[in-house]
Amino acid sequence: MSIEGVSHITFIVRDLERMAAFLCDGLGATEVYDSKARNFSVSREKFFVLGGLWLAAMEGVPPSERSYRHLAFKVAESELPGFEQRLRRLGVEIMPPRPRVDGEGMSLYFYDFDNHLYELHTGTLEQRLELYQKSG
Repeated sequence: MSIEGVSHITFIVRDLERMAAFLCDGLGATEVYDSKARNFSVSREKFFVLGGLWLAAMEGVPPSERSYRHLAFKVAESELPGFEQRLRRLGVEIMPPRPRVDGEGMSLYFYDFDNHLYELHTGTLEQRLELYQKSG
């Protein structure tokens, strides 16, 4: 027995249309399904594909509090400014960067409209482990 990978990630949101705009217009996802009035799950839902990953958004009561728990997507450093522009146009809250170790990669942290935190990150696990090993 073994885990093959991540199947999908589900976000609970108040407004599916606003989440669709956030994912599609802000991050470049493709919407592939909308349950509309025919729910097969616990509530209306939409499915998206972003970077080969299946994301689901379901109507409901989102988290009431923010935390550092987040989903990070890998992007090229040269693309960070373009993503930031797109997200700001949507009214997404961009967070100040956290302190970094030199060489750790660049990040853009931002919240969606339902208290979910995301990160666009330019580094890899291998780079970070190598850096931490050299620094420790």
